Amino acid sequence: MTMLEDRTTAASSPTAWPAAYPQGYAVVDVETTGLARDDRIISAAVYRLDARGEVEDHWYTLVNPERDPGPVWIHGLTSDVLEAAPLFPDIAEEFSARLDGRVLVAHNAVFDWQMIAREYARAEREAPVRQRLCTIALSKELGLPLPNHKLESLAAHFGVVQQRAHHALDDARVLAEAFRPSLRAAAADSVRLPLQECRPLTEWRDTAAPRIGQQAGGSGGYGSYRPTSWRPSRKRPMCPHPNPGRYEDGKRLKQGMRVAFSGDTSVERDLLEDRAVEAGLHVSTSLSRLTSLLVTNDPDSSTSKVVKARQFGTPVVDEAAFGQLLRDVEPASEP
Repeated sequence: MTMLEDRTTAASSPTAWPAAYPQGYAVVDVETTGLARDDRIISAAVYRLDARGEVEDHWYTLVNPERDPGPVWIHGLTSDVLEAAPLFPDIAEEFSARLDGRVLVAHNAVFDWQMIAREYARAEREAPVRQRLCTIALSKELGLPLPNHKLESLAAHFGVVQQRAHHALDDARVLAEAFRPSLRAAAADSVRLPLQECRPLTEWRDTAAPRIGQQAGGSGGYGSYRPTSWRPSRKRPMCPHPNPGRYEDGKRLKQGMRVAFSGDTSVERDLLEDRAVEAGLHVSTSLSRLTSLLVTNDPDSSTSKVVKARQFGTPVVDEAAFGQLLRDVEPASEP
C-alpha cells in the first residue's frame, strides 16, 4: 500500500474526517466560445459529490451561445449542433439545482466560476454558489509531484483515464475521480481546503459578437472578434504603503509591494488588479528593478515584462499562486 493509499484509507474512517469540511461538492466543467469576457458557455457538466467525494449523480447539457461557437477544433461543437440546443436561461434552473448548497469544484475554478456568473447575470439571475475550490490550488496544498497544472497531469497521477479531452462531461468525470482521492488525502492530514468566496455579478452587458451562422473572419476561433471591457478604465489611487522590496519564495506578500501582470489571466485583469489593490499592494503597469513580483501564466513568453523580469531577476509566480498569496498579505511596517 502506498503512502497516499494509506492516508486515504485513514481518512475514510468516521472519526478521521474534519468536521469543518463542506457537506457536498459540485464538480463542474464548462466549454466556451473562447477565453474573453464576452465569450459564452456552449456546454456544461456537473458531477454532484457527497461530503466524502462519492458520486451522487451527473448532468450534462449543450447550450446555444447565440453566436460563433469559437474553436471548433478544440471542443468539437459546431454551429449546426448548437443551433438546436437550449439557451442558458432555459437551463439555468436545472443548473442551479445541481449547484445549490454545494462548493463548486473545478480545475482553474476561477475561470469556470466567472463564465457561470456572467451567464447568470445575462439571464438576470444569480448562481446559488458561495464558495469554490480549485483543484490546482488543492494539488499545491497537498504537494503533489505534478509536472504541470494541466488536468491530464492530475488525472495521470491518480490513474484516471481521460477519454474525451475538452468534452465537458468527460472532463468533469475525470476531475471528480481525481478530486476524490485528493479530498481524502487532505482529510487524512487535516489540510485546510483552499476555499475561495464566489461573488455573483449583479448585471452584465455584452458587446456585439457574431451570432451562430455568422462566422467572424472565417476562422470560427479565438481572435475572430475583439470584445471590449465591461468596466471603464480608471486611474487607481496611489498605494499608501512604502515598497518593502522583492517578494521571497515561501514567504508572504507584504503591503506596499509592487506587482506587475503579463499575459492572459483567467480572472478579468481589472478584477485581479482590484484584489491586489484592496490587499494593499501597488499595481504597476510596467516592470523595473523596483518591481517586487511579476504575475504571469506564461513565464517562458517573450513579452517585454517577462524579458525584463529575467534580466532583473524579478520573482515570477502564476495566477493561481498569486491568488493563494493574496489570502494572507502581511501588513505594512509601521513608520
